[in-house]
Amino acid sequence: MGNASTAKFGIGQVVRHRLFSFRGVIFDVDPVFANTEEWWNSIPEDIRPRKDQPFYHLLAENEETEYVAYVSEQNLLVDDTGEPVRHPQVRDYFEGYDSRRKSYRPRDLQHH
Repeated sequence: MGNASTAKFGIGQVVRHRLFSFRGVIFDVDPVFANTEEWWNSIPEDIRPRKDQPFYHLLAENEETEYVAYVSEQNLLVDDTGEPVRHPQVRDYFEGYDSRRKSYRPRDLQHH
């Protein structure tokens, strides 16, 4: 039984899917699969990812629309376009886009 690995990508990083044409910004990370069995089983078996790896919550977009995606680490690549994400919820999680670092600066949500 394998141990969960350290996440390769971080909050605010812009990534793209390895197999499908969408990209997004990471707003949360699960160290291992933490979605439903129904969701996992809905993925075709020949491309179904392992559960013992980080999974990322993305504010995602494709040519037509914006949505939230849940993607395994094995299916993500760094998005090197340098373009910000147009998703309308970006401002809820991030305070701005750093074009030099090609990533978003997370909002400080720890207000006490």
